[in-house]
Amino acid sequence: MGVQKLILTDDFAEDFLLVAIHCSEEAYKVAFLLNQFAGLRLQRSRLDLEYTNKGLDITFPLFDFEDEMRYINYDLVANKCKSKSARVTSTGGLFEDENISEMITTHLIPEYKQVDFFLKISTDAPSIAIRKIVTDINTIKQVISAYQIETEQLKSINNLIFD
Repeated sequence: MGVQKLILTDDFAEDFLLVAIHCSEEAYKVAFLLNQFAGLRLQRSRLDLEYTNKGLDITFPLFDFEDEMRYINYDLVANKCKSKSARVTSTGGLFEDENISEMITTHLIPEYKQVDFFLKISTDAPSIAIRKIVTDINTIKQVISAYQIETEQLKSINNLIFD
């Protein structure tokens, strides 16, 4: 009897373009600026990107826009989330417990800790004017810089799949 071997390949990969945005504004303000200068219509998603890591609830704000005429989906997500971690430690006394709280910053894509936001562009169209989008984003006064990231090199690419 012959041995059959099944080889599973990672066919769950999603093709998308990724733009890194360095900007110190809040997420809603960045979405507003992208709507104004890049011609998008981003809206706050009903559900934010949420997951739990080491007992902390981590939430990243998510804005999306589906361009039905061009078959393009745009998703703006923050890369940084600040969470408050609280611990209670006993000092050995009868009534004295010490509450320690610290702010912990978690990154959606840890390889790019300096990036504040990611604009994920998903499309089935063969060509998209990514250079024009990046140029439009760079014309925004509040944006420090914006550039395209090669998604093949990302180790934590699964964090960007939020459908």
